[in-house]
Amino acid sequence: MTKQEMAKQDYLAGMKYKDIAAKYEVSINTVKSWKKRNGWVRGAPKQKSVHPKTKKVAPKFPDSDELNDKQKVFCLYYLQRYNATWAYQKTYGSDYETAMASGSRLLRNVKVKKYLTELKKQQSQDLYATANDILLRYLKQATSDVTDVLSFKTKKRLVYYKIHDKDGPYEDAGGKFRYEPKINPETGEQDYYYEHLIKLKDSKDIDTSNIKSIRIDKGEPVVEMEDRQKAMQILLDRLPEPEVNDDSENSLLKAIGNGLKKIWSDENENKK
Repeated sequence: MTKQEMAKQDYLAGMKYKDIAAKYEVSINTVKSWKKRNGWVRGAPKQKSVHPKTKKVAPKFPDSDELNDKQKVFCLYYLQRYNATWAYQKTYGSDYETAMASGSRLLRNVKVKKYLTELKKQQSQDLYATANDILLRYLKQATSDVTDVLSFKTKKRLVYYKIHDKDGPYEDAGGKFRYEPKINPETGEQDYYYEHLIKLKDSKDIDTSNIKSIRIDKGEPVVEMEDRQKAMQILLDRLPEPEVNDDSENSLLKAIGNGLKKIWSDENENKK
């Protein structure tokens, strides 16, 4: 049996690239080349089902020969809360002070950052979250307005004195009365004030996705909208960094750069 054939058996048995390379005294790239050239595939081939059924399968996380198992577990915990200290404690069981220092240091590891990027890509596929989804959500929030939830207007009200009068046209528990306009001595005109009227719209008629809370404070409705920038930042943090094509004539960065060059050019012309 040749070295490649023995390496294939080890690979199919679950041995890692680096262990196979060490065993047969070759480079990891050589082992990967053998696998690709000879079509090594772990596991039994998929069988066609006579009655196709939709089955839920556990997510397949990207493999990595550059990290040990503990480091991979740290990455998985980190993506749950985006808290390096907590992730390090869960992985290594260390005290808080050690986890705070070591977690931050591990997060700066180039190989860990690379693995996190791969996990984020997998996560984005599983959640069907794409850059377009974020842009559409951002557009929805950016164009939302408080008037989608409530209506308000300001109405001018005239001020009157309430004068008791036995022949008055109005009556309450205190007897009959009439109203007399309150005249402002400085203007000689009837006094007035502005009343602010706020009315909540029916929940079945509005989109509540951008509303964080609604409460009544001192008889008036108070609407708190979701923090648009914070929501977008959280979503962007959970996705891989977008690839920017510097060669694209229509790229946003190039457009901004061209715009800045024009501004600087115009300023220089004005100084001459």
